[in-house]
Amino acid sequence: MAKNLVIVESPAKAKTIENFLGKDFRVESSFGHIADLPSSELGINVDGDFRPKYIVSEDKKAVVKKLATLAKKAETVWLASDEDREGEAIAWHLKEQLKLKNENTKRIVFHEITKKAILKAVENPREINYDMVNAQQARRVLDRLVGYELSPVLWRKVKGGLSAGRVQSVSVRLIVERERSIQVFQSVAHYKVVAEFLNKEGKFFKATIPKSFDTKAEAEDFLTALGAPNICPPLGTSKLVPSRSTLLCPKRRSSVRFRHRSLPCCPELKIQVQVLPWSKLVLSRSALLCPN
Repeated sequence: MAKNLVIVESPAKAKTIENFLGKDFRVESSFGHIADLPSSELGINVDGDFRPKYIVSEDKKAVVKKLATLAKKAETVWLASDEDREGEAIAWHLKEQLKLKNENTKRIVFHEITKKAILKAVENPREINYDMVNAQQARRVLDRLVGYELSPVLWRKVKGGLSAGRVQSVSVRLIVERERSIQVFQSVAHYKVVAEFLNKEGKFFKATIPKSFDTKAEAEDFLTALGAPNICPPLGTSKLVPSRSTLLCPKRRSSVRFRHRSLPCCPELKIQVQVLPWSKLVLSRSALLCPN
């Protein structure tokens, strides 16, 4: 009888690994998870600490019985499931269901089925990573809490056999809420004043007042109050029409030119209309103001 029992997830790996390890090792498979939440009930204590209730399913009882028998006869049991959350949980379930003792149980991992990798894993065993185990349990509990409650709704409202998961259910909710916001969104026009200055070194710089105006008239009244010169009607024709758009619309721009009377050195002002991505119509005034 082999002194060492190695338990892997997949039976396809078992024979190859056994050949690498030699006659003192026997390699068996757990065929994936050996314990899970019951299918006939929620299996989670929602009124207490949300502790999950694990059972061995009917199709895995024979596997568990065989592994338990072999484990009792082996001097050392090597848990060689995959190095991920599911694999770590499988190793933990094996230890719990087979009632393995810490002193003769070792956890090993490898990332390739080669003799070098297998022997290196045996030389460097470690403990079960319970952080990864708990991460897998949290994921499984969320799956059950969401799916067990929502899936019957899908069967009644959409189609039988569908399942609601912890990720897609929340994603669909977010998409629906976003679409509803888009449908009821109302475009809002506001105006901003931007001035362009010329300094003593002959360089231009822009400054924007940190305030928005609800109407074009309010923006012009603000400039007038500052002593800005009057503005004549626009040269030519231009129609400022805010476009109906959604929250995701691209930027669009149009412009119209105005003539300035009072400053001979600054004959023109330019007004730009920009529809922002959030569907707000912005009128920005760019004026070349001469220093004293």
